[in-house]
Amino acid sequence: MTRIVKVELQDTDNPALREAADIMRNGGLVVFPTETVYGLGTIASNEQAVLSVFTAKQRPNSTPLPVQIADITMLPLVSLNPPESAYILANKFWPGPLTIVLPRNPSISDAVTAGSDTVGVRIPDHAIMLQILKELNAPAVATSANISGYPAPITAHEAAEQIGESAELIIDSGPCQIGASSTVITITNNELKILRQGTITFEQITNALDPTINP
Repeated sequence: MTRIVKVELQDTDNPALREAADIMRNGGLVVFPTETVYGLGTIASNEQAVLSVFTAKQRPNSTPLPVQIADITMLPLVSLNPPESAYILANKFWPGPLTIVLPRNPSISDAVTAGSDTVGVRIPDHAIMLQILKELNAPAVATSANISGYPAPITAHEAAEQIGESAELIIDSGPCQIGASSTVITITNNELKILRQGTITFEQITNALDPTINP
């Protein structure tokens, strides 16, 4: 039976967060808050665990999943040779709702990228989720905790209604503050493209980048 544990935003030493990391490390699913919506995730290196995310969301596994990390030093664990522009944007907007699509590190399961050679990554701007990632000490897949095609949940209750028994643990820290998806960009051959507009604008991104980038 899925457990729902209430954790206050400032209570980052709560043992439930270490339990969440242990569940993910062992291939289980956890629902957690982020600064955008409630997310569903597990460790990114376990193919069967990643596939269980698709099952829980009733989503085809032909669609890539984004990855979240605890700090910028973990970026090479997700992407091989990240370009300088990725570090510029990471230092400007992370933690925050900006997902950067980069060439993937082979250690990331093929199930995460749906066979693609790229992967989306970000650092969430939410103390609870960041602490879970620090406890996990590894990249995690993290996608909205909703059935595919349904609204993304901004409360733990909404996530529980949709995902239900698929997750072993739901961390409830109250309503999410933004309630919108992250902006998704890709940087390929020094060219920037926005794949999905979110809370961070095109102008903010291009203004932060070196002039050698061609928007």
